[in-house]
Amino acid sequence: MTSNHYSFKPKVLLRNKYTQTILGAIVSGNTDFPECKLHKVLIDHNAKLVLFELPSNNPEATVVLLAHGMGGCSEASYMRRIARKLWIRGFTVFMMNQLGSGLGMGLSDRLWNGGSSDDLGKTVNYIAKIHPNTAIDVVGFSLSGNILLKLLGEKNQKNTGIRRAIAVNPPIDLKRASYFLSKTNWGRVFNNYYMREINLQVEAMGECFPDAFTAPNKSTILEFDEAYTAPVAGYKNSEDYYSDCSAKNYLEDIVVPTTILCAMDDPFVEPTIFKSVRMSSAIELNTPTYGGHMGYISKKPTPWGDYRWMDFMVVDWVKS
Repeated sequence: MTSNHYSFKPKVLLRNKYTQTILGAIVSGNTDFPECKLHKVLIDHNAKLVLFELPSNNPEATVVLLAHGMGGCSEASYMRRIARKLWIRGFTVFMMNQLGSGLGMGLSDRLWNGGSSDDLGKTVNYIAKIHPNTAIDVVGFSLSGNILLKLLGEKNQKNTGIRRAIAVNPPIDLKRASYFLSKTNWGRVFNNYYMREINLQVEAMGECFPDAFTAPNKSTILEFDEAYTAPVAGYKNSEDYYSDCSAKNYLEDIVVPTTILCAMDDPFVEPTIFKSVRMSSAIELNTPTYGGHMGYISKKPTPWGDYRWMDFMVVDWVKS
């Protein structure tokens, strides 16, 4: 896939970045597929995450791992929709629930965060043991996109078990994304949704692990990161966490073939950031003008007959 192979064009009335972002989240599409096989992945003591598998009939089929964004899980419409489109085209698909998310709520004494690259790495290793000698491609959406890029860039990793990667709308500057969500009027719209989900995860964790460190009933992402994320992850404060875990600091060291797909009008990502950071030659950058944050509702139907340009690009990338 090249950056100008398929250009994204929205309807004039859908060019607004917030409209694209909201429609991308609330318009579901076809998410039907057979019952999945459930896996529980042991991350560390008192920490398991849930992984769902849609197996291919072809034992040599490429394996694709999908990892969701903040406030999401494997049941998010974009996860199920894209998993379905990959599976009916013959791929084996895994859908990852980050720690404390989805059916994994209450299975861990800590929650995931934007720097949870060890969790992703252990999940890839788990899949590799189930499907040895099979290529594994990884798709990270939103915050998991940041995690994926961080994993690939840490210590110039070559042995991640990942053949190729694509990060979709990754907020590679976590501080900027957090401040937008917590401090701006439009950001609060999304912040309130995310915090409802996060507070439910905190509640479930506290019920199942009474001794776990919690920070209940925080109202903004910034407050939560300061009170919970940073100390649990071993950072002195949120600034320290944002600095160490933002993928912008790891892009130069990526050697695995990687694509970044991110609209220039993504409200969570500074539009100039990809031009201001040093980036490995292994990275292919696709930055359409419009699309919002994982919206990409197109003007014309894709070759599959729907208007989900993001889905088409992800599956086309896997097929290529």
